[in-house]
Amino acid sequence: MEVITTHLNADFDGLASMIAAQKLYPKAVLAFPGSREKNVRDFFEQSDKVYQFQRPKNIDLEKVKKLIVVDTRQPSRIGIFAQCLHNPGIEVHIYDHHPDAPNDIHGDYEVIRPVGSTATVFTQIFRTRAIEISPEEATLLGMAIHEDTGSFLFDSTTPEDLAAMSWLLTREANVHAISQSLSQELTTDEIALLHNLIKSATTYTINGIDIVVARLNVQEYIDEFALLVRRFMMMENLNNLFALASMEGRVYLIARSRIPEVNAGKIAMEFGGGGHASAASATIKNMTIIEAEENLIHFLHKHVRPERVAREIMSAPVISVLPSISIAEANKILTRYSITVLPVVTEKKEILGIISRRVTEKAIFHGLGELPVTDYMTSDFATLTPTSSLADIQNLISERRQRFIPVVENNKIIGVITRTDLINVVIHDPAQLPKTTFAMTGNEVMDRRRNMNNL
Repeated sequence: MEVITTHLNADFDGLASMIAAQKLYPKAVLAFPGSREKNVRDFFEQSDKVYQFQRPKNIDLEKVKKLIVVDTRQPSRIGIFAQCLHNPGIEVHIYDHHPDAPNDIHGDYEVIRPVGSTATVFTQIFRTRAIEISPEEATLLGMAIHEDTGSFLFDSTTPEDLAAMSWLLTREANVHAISQSLSQELTTDEIALLHNLIKSATTYTINGIDIVVARLNVQEYIDEFALLVRRFMMMENLNNLFALASMEGRVYLIARSRIPEVNAGKIAMEFGGGGHASAASATIKNMTIIEAEENLIHFLHKHVRPERVAREIMSAPVISVLPSISIAEANKILTRYSITVLPVVTEKKEILGIISRRVTEKAIFHGLGELPVTDYMTSDFATLTPTSSLADIQNLISERRQRFIPVVENNKIIGVITRTDLINVVIHDPAQLPKTTFAMTGNEVMDRRRNMNNL
């Protein structure tokens, strides 16, 4: 048996990708692993076309020899179909657009492309292989692309998504139907819930970035929780929002981000969920909403790391010497300021070379202290610009063993970066904080021990 499935709480991208996959695997059975989003359920109720989907309980999982997974690669997100991965001789085919994650399923055949939706991946395949699709199929693929890219406004949108939609229009995709499926108005009850969500919002400043966390406690399950989160972001013009909702004994996380410094997908993965950088979700089990929020703050500290550049890390102003100064005088300056390296610069602050305390002390020991520093300075070193990244700095210090890095702008030295500067960045990184800072229970406290015998 061949089965095509997608992730739990299937959206339009999962639905459209499953139907598209059946054109490539006509003998395969379509089966959702579990729940579907409300707009997907509404689509089935309003659609004139009948799609043949099987219930998972009617499928003998042990007989599945080929599993086609679309719009996800996480085994935890395909429900009971994860059992099929252990079938002897199972063949797994994967079609996805999400970034790599540690626990990804590895298929025998994979089509994974960094685009805005999996529907775009199938549209590209249809174009390349000249596979014709019906207007209904083109409309459904268009719905998926619009939903997953936020009508081409999400950061995850690529030129390929626009090209795919353009091709679907040539295949008579119904723009009106797409618009109707995506435009959802709030009911009176949902407006009240949105009001409560906004009232609960708290702004945390993490690594200089404002991050909004909101909470909602309700008894019954809310289908439109993701829609409430989206409306909240639009109303307040937020760059990011992490919304937690306690519903029917479980906690649900909806994460949205418009800025590259906050990767919603990485945060959701920490809770066993998934998604991409701009939109992600997770179902959190065995945890109260308070515990979930505390863990969320910890994960935000761990993952929200704005790109540090050389200008923010460097030490300035620079202690330097002119090329005419003697080695002995340079050694006195090194000793006075307790530094180990001196840049040798012109009067216009253009760097010529560097000389270290080790070199000056050796030269003085051999009676060469009166010679100019230019005789023994080294010019074999690399420089960085003020906008160089932390990765560039780490590469020079760790890989090339350069302990002293001049930062140059317009041919003039404006700062220096040493190993000490790099260590300070690592020490003050919130991701390196002790686990006890965010301990959930007293059992997690780590005791510090010392041997008292010698005291």
